[in-house]
Amino acid sequence: QVQLVESGGGLVQAGGSLRLSCAASGSTFSINAMGWYRQAPGKQHELVARISSGGSTNYADSAKGRFTISRDNAKNAVFLQMNSLKPEDTAVYYCNAARPYGSGHLDYWGQGTQVTVSP
Repeated sequence: QVQLVESGGGLVQAGGSLRLSCAASGSTFSINAMGWYRQAPGKQHELVARISSGGSTNYADSAKGRFTISRDNAKNAVFLQMNSLKPEDTAVYYCNAARPYGSGHLDYWGQGTQVTVSP
């Protein structure tokens, strides 16, 4: 099992910045990709950014140029630096970790952290 704990959410004005952190514990040796997803009220759960164990990244179009995902493998942590925040970034942000399982993978999720961006 893998446990994920997020921190760093909060209330910020449009144009501001926040840095989300996620610490993994438990069977962390098995983790390969880690990432951030979000869900806004009335909207679908969506990928924000992911990073592989080797450091390869991919971003949602809405995050490109504004958000940066990084990872500290030694500390089993993943971070999301969010700049130039917009009201439409308001959502609950969830940390995700994935590990190989059979022919696919198994996902683990944090409890979520609220990000609210005021106009």
